[in-house]
Amino acid sequence: MTRTLHIDFVSDIVCPWCVVGLGGLETALEALKAEGIEAEIHFQPFELNPQMAPEGENIVDHIGRKYGSTPEQSAANRAMITERAAEAMPDFADGKPFEMRMGPDSRIWNTFDAHRLLHWAGTVGADRQRALKKALFATHFTDGKALTDAGVLADAAAAAGLDRDKAVEVLADDLHAAEVRAAEDLWRARGINAVPAVVVEGKYLISGGQPAGVFEEALRKIAAGG
Repeated sequence: MTRTLHIDFVSDIVCPWCVVGLGGLETALEALKAEGIEAEIHFQPFELNPQMAPEGENIVDHIGRKYGSTPEQSAANRAMITERAAEAMPDFADGKPFEMRMGPDSRIWNTFDAHRLLHWAGTVGADRQRALKKALFATHFTDGKALTDAGVLADAAAAAGLDRDKAVEVLADDLHAAEVRAAEDLWRARGINAVPAVVVEGKYLISGGQPAGVFEEALRKIAAGG
């Protein structure tokens, strides 16, 4: 008998650990298929920088201001997370691992419009929403494109197999803004203040960009009844 778990993946597009966490989760779920354990993943919005200006901010300046990191520490952290992301998603595209190309000139962006697009994708289907999430990760971390540019976001939607014209309409008309705000408020009210936060069956929390083995063990236990 197959057990299908409901998973809410609370995350932000500009969060590198969310790439690692999603890769670990997907690898764990692939391994658990043989045990009859599956999951439906719903991507929930979380903004790391809700007050970020449309033009974004240089990543080194941002990390230094927010966390007190020196440029050298920032570079070391980027190198480490680049390696972790490649390990977590070894077969991201065309048989190649996920590639982070973040450098000292990269930028951090406001992601509210991207979350609106993800909400819309979820109304189309869970598979399209997951494809868009990955496309947005690549848009930001690999291609270094502006997540506040409607054309860039629409291109990501098209890359995920979604209707580009509909994506343009969603972005132009401010659709799903209320739903995204409500979801953000809900998850904050539930105590989520850092991401990724993987909430299973609405009550079990797995925090951080965990490796596949951690997800596998936790999900197996939850599927067995806690």
